[in-house]
Amino acid sequence: MDMDDFVPKRADDPLAALMRQDLDPLSVAELYTRITALEAEIVRARTKIQQSVNHKASADALFRK
Repeated sequence: MDMDDFVPKRADDPLAALMRQDLDPLSVAELYTRITALEAEIVRARTKIQQSVNHKASADALFRK
C-alpha cells in the first residue's frame, strides 16, 4: 500500500500537511517528541471512536423492538 493512499484528498487537511512535512531538519529528539505526540493523538482518536460506537450501541438498544 502506498503512503499516498493515506493522505486526505483535501489540500487544506491538517493530516495532509503533517504528512507532507519534511522531517530532515528535525533532530532525533524532536522526532521522538513528534512520535510521542502522534501516539497520544492516536489514543485520543481511538477513545473517540469507542465512545461513538458505545453511544450508537446504547441508542440502538434503547430503540430496538
